Amino acid sequence: MKTVLITGCSSGFGLETARYFLDKGWNVIATMRTPREDLLPSSERLRVLPLDVSDATSIRDALAAAGPIDVLVNNAGIGLLGALESQSMDVVRDIFETNTLGTVAMTQAVIPQFRERGEGVVVNVTSTVTLRPLPLLPVYTASKAAVNAFTESLALELEPLGVRVRLVLPGMAPETRFGANATPRSMQGEAPEAYVGLMQQVMAGFQNPGPITRSIDVAEAVWRAATDPAVPMRLPAGEDAKLWAG
Repeated sequence: MKTVLITGCSSGFGLETARYFLDKGWNVIATMRTPREDLLPSSERLRVLPLDVSDATSIRDALAAAGPIDVLVNNAGIGLLGALESQSMDVVRDIFETNTLGTVAMTQAVIPQFRERGEGVVVNVTSTVTLRPLPLLPVYTASKAAVNAFTESLALELEPLGVRVRLVLPGMAPETRFGANATPRSMQGEAPEAYVGLMQQVMAGFQNPGPITRSIDVAEAVWRAATDPAVPMRLPAGEDAKLWAG
């Protein structure tokens, strides 16, 4: 029986992906900053562990507790919506620490066990805003685009060792907590009047998005990336994501 470790399982894509792998009969290690056992079905194949991907000690402790894994899903992320000039550099660094460096650190930490066994899979969840950029998301987009480049280069590095690395790119998902997670950071700076109209347009687009991505779309894409060696490097997840990916 195979084991998957998923980061960012407290809500949204991570939570749905943990449920999906459980339903498929896998051992699931669901990680989150503040563990909550009640979010997932009770199962002897499930463990919920604390993990802050921006903290080296937390990563070390979580992986030690997890033991050998077959698949790592880097899903943990933070949203940031707002004009760049209204954001402090502390907030910008916080976004990159979690979205980009957290993914790099988690991946680096599991590579030795995958290399020694000659097999393993890393699935990184980013966003289709990296394919079709939107205004007021420059920091978030940059943090995810960096993961795209990291993933594609690393895939070439690890393929000769028997380790697969893939990308899942969700579209807009109103059912997730992206907006709620982004709002406190977005509101830290006061945007100049020049951006108010643009902000209203973007928010209207979020409220009437047309085709959207559901959490189950992402879970299914992650499952394919983890289990099917023939899938392409980039897997769009959701109807809107497939349109954006062309």
